Amino acid sequence: MTKIPTRIVNYFLLLSLASCGGPQGCFPRFAALKTEYPHVIYRGPKLPSEIEIKKMPPASWTPLTQISKNAQGAVLVSEDWAFYQHPGYDEKQIREAISDSIEEGRLTRGASTITQQVVRNIYLTKQKSLTRKVRELWMATKIEKILGKKKILELYFNIAEWGEGIFGIGQASHFYFNKSPTELSAKEGAFLAMLLPSPKKYATSFRNKTLSPYARSTVRSIMNKMVQARFLTVEERDQEWAKPLNFESNFDPSIPTETVVESPEGDDDDSATKKDE
Repeated sequence: MTKIPTRIVNYFLLLSLASCGGPQGCFPRFAALKTEYPHVIYRGPKLPSEIEIKKMPPASWTPLTQISKNAQGAVLVSEDWAFYQHPGYDEKQIREAISDSIEEGRLTRGASTITQQVVRNIYLTKQKSLTRKVRELWMATKIEKILGKKKILELYFNIAEWGEGIFGIGQASHFYFNKSPTELSAKEGAFLAMLLPSPKKYATSFRNKTLSPYARSTVRSIMNKMVQARFLTVEERDQEWAKPLNFESNFDPSIPTETVVESPEGDDDDSATKKDE
């Protein structure tokens, strides 16, 4: 893999600072989110959702303290392993994304952190552009200093899309598992994390009442990462894997191979919290 010098990565990060021009365009009132709440406005399957900031929380709002450590761990290892270490952006991931894109001759993947996804979905448009990306980087560094990691993670869990018209971990846990977020197991958390890149498409496993080869492979991979990150022990992983998810009518307890299973064909990434734009 081609190595991108740190000075080049830093150049693009500095460019993000210069692109703001002033606080009105790039420095929203992040502190308001300490006492106010983003509400996802669902406008149907054909239109993008919108977010409005209101004084009162949505009915399904779930504080971070009421989300199981299993669910938190599954999402962190899947979406942003270095979340608690980086300053809002992950320089290593940015460097690797640039390198991969140069090798492929096209944009192969992004490198958005959970923090970047939060600021993008609350404050920015979905339009793909360099200007938006550098603003996103700038805003991510600012919101981290004002809100801190735990509040940002709480925001993420409550605005993420987990299926058609399903927003927030509160709605998702009740819809898929008929339980509260505090009760989610490691395997259930891994299933929800598997949905995030494209929830409408990957929810096929739920609709079919059996995990697809891709879903089984990805859920297992996420659980393996949870062991590596010490959210689970090997014994806990194996015990969890041996239990069917509540919707599975055709449960397969066998362990999938480590071979990467291709994502099923379908629509492009449709998540409300897209990671790789």
